Amino acid sequence: MKKILLLSVLIIFSCSGGNDSSDNNDNNDNNNNNSELLNCDGNPVPTIVYGTQEWTVENACHTTYRDGTPIPQVTDNDEWTSLTTGAWCYYDNDPNKGVLYNWYALAGIYDNNIETENKEFCPIGWHIPSDSEWSDLKYFIIDNFVAGQTSETIATSMASNEGWNFWASAGAPGYDQLNNNSSGFNAFPYGWREVDAFSGLFYAEGSVAIFWTSTQQFPYHAGTYYLDDSQSYLGNSVRNKSDGISVRLVKD
Repeated sequence: MKKILLLSVLIIFSCSGGNDSSDNNDNNDNNNNNSELLNCDGNPVPTIVYGTQEWTVENACHTTYRDGTPIPQVTDNDEWTSLTTGAWCYYDNDPNKGVLYNWYALAGIYDNNIETENKEFCPIGWHIPSDSEWSDLKYFIIDNFVAGQTSETIATSMASNEGWNFWASAGAPGYDQLNNNSSGFNAFPYGWREVDAFSGLFYAEGSVAIFWTSTQQFPYHAGTYYLDDSQSYLGNSVRNKSDGISVRLVKD
């Protein structure tokens, strides 16, 4: 069954217009330019259409803004926690793990000069999903991929079928991983970088897949959606904009 959802028009910041950008992610060449969205191996990023939305089903990993300006890589905990400008890191500063961004990178805040024009984070034709777009995705997946059509049993249909810590509770991503990911969204539990209680340390690898929205909640906070190894639902929360969190993109 296919159901069409109305695409929300609430976009807090867009990713349109601008020039080509070429990304170098340490040992990987990644060109996010005007015509293609490429992953860290230089291959096209896979996408899936859910209703009227087209989503990437791999996390963003590029390390330059659209115009080619580098997004700073910040490894030091103290430096990371004090940032109010864009930055990225690997989980645990390990190049074999996932790429995380603070929210300022998504907003294209390149420096602290208020006269500096913000950069574009996304390639042309793509943007960071808003809270409303995440909500639309959630209900499309419930209607099309979740037995019983309930928001309390969505997690396994979105979670990857590897990488989760075991959890002895049916319906949680960590229970029976091989049966996860019926929707193809492939949310992998990379965890996040925490600036409040953990002072820039990395947290919850194997337990949580968490993604930024474009929607600001408070001056220093923005919305996220997440899956937890022990929970059967897709949750939403408000995080400090300085946290390091995964990113998915939606086509304009």
